[in-house]
Amino acid sequence: MHRQQQGFTMIELIMVIVILGILAAVALPRFANLQTDARAAKADAILGAIRSASAIAHSAALVGNATGPTGTVSLEGATINLVHGYPAGTETNASPGGIILAANLDATNDDVTITADTGTVTIEINGGTATTCTVTYEQPTGANDTPDINLVKTGC
Repeated sequence: MHRQQQGFTMIELIMVIVILGILAAVALPRFANLQTDARAAKADAILGAIRSASAIAHSAALVGNATGPTGTVSLEGATINLVHGYPAGTETNASPGGIILAANLDATNDDVTITADTGTVTIEINGGTATTCTVTYEQPTGANDTPDINLVKTGC
């Protein structure tokens, strides 16, 4: 006679639960740190966007001979205010604007806090436990200066 199996034995069920418990204990710490990694990656991406936008605006300023103390360039239909040939350190993303418009950053859509103070723009990555996950852009202060662009991601 053939014996029909009605289900799993108690031993099989316990072994599956033990294996799932071990996998959860090993995998959970790996996934728990993803938010920190994501904020750090976002900070890196914003840093790259600001550096690229600054270089593109400066190239357009050189081509258009707009490297004086003030000037403007047009990038993709938007007017970018310049200071010594680089985007101005202003927080607006409306035309005319500075580095924020040139880098196409939006505080609401990018989940960042953008503040500006006399030529320095600070972009803080939201969601962390500390406010030191930031990118700063300082417009040049003289004719032969370049912008100072810094990334601090110790508190992401």
